[in-house]
Amino acid sequence: MKLATVEINGQAHFGAITAQGFIDLGERLGARCKDLVELLSRDLLQEASQIVANTTQADHPLANLKFLPVNPRLDMRMFALGWAYKAHQLEAGKEDLLHPNMFSKHPQSLVGHDQPIVLPKVSDRFDFEGEVAIMIGKAGRHIAVKDAMSHIAGYSIVMDGSLRDYQKHSVTAGKNFDASSSFGPWLVTRDEIDDPKSMVLTTRLNGAVMQHSGFDLMAWDLAELVHYISGICRLEPGDVIATGTPGGVGHRRDPQIFMKAGDVLEVEVTPLGILRNQVVAE
Repeated sequence: MKLATVEINGQAHFGAITAQGFIDLGERLGARCKDLVELLSRDLLQEASQIVANTTQADHPLANLKFLPVNPRLDMRMFALGWAYKAHQLEAGKEDLLHPNMFSKHPQSLVGHDQPIVLPKVSDRFDFEGEVAIMIGKAGRHIAVKDAMSHIAGYSIVMDGSLRDYQKHSVTAGKNFDASSSFGPWLVTRDEIDDPKSMVLTTRLNGAVMQHSGFDLMAWDLAELVHYISGICRLEPGDVIATGTPGGVGHRRDPQIFMKAGDVLEVEVTPLGILRNQVVAE
């Protein structure tokens, strides 16, 4: 399934994206489930899948949807990795890491698919980082490696917008300007992806390829990541791990390339889909 959180006529809805359109799971599950996070926490994925399989007519055409971040809740936690691909380590001048290097992204920094990302007025060094994200579906602390994949609900895409001048003195600042990053368009459930390492990520700026890498070149095993982070804190349904970006980011190019107002950025992950956003000036 492709699960998404969308806005229709000013109201948030969650449901499944199909070739026919949007199937509103909130309407069908009623009071048992108010959002995508509760769908996961109440272990309703299988029931949702049956609903989608038995629904012959979508509730809304895709053209009527405004995509929100897959998990738009303000209590969402995103654990983001730095220097997680060898090529990005090399272009950044980093040595091999012994442990994952992480920072947090705040929900306020994220917008949905086809929504504008904002170039802050205080900087002109707005860079792109295309990433694969995983969403936790089952809570756990000190999750064993052998059990870790069962805690993953599915996969999505993150564009980690980075203000490089601010990042030099504060990673938290450089990664968390309001509406500077994006998350979506949807969550592809884990059962749809037989081998996560077969995924391929491509970032395009105004149609030109900036990044292109197989996910198999990411430095950390997904099960090991879940195990590691769950040793720090209890992972909850709806938590997200953004798995880092490959080489090709703008500030490591010669000449450097930064996003400007009017640019269109696309992060495509085969077979997840395309996360697309236009840059606007604050």
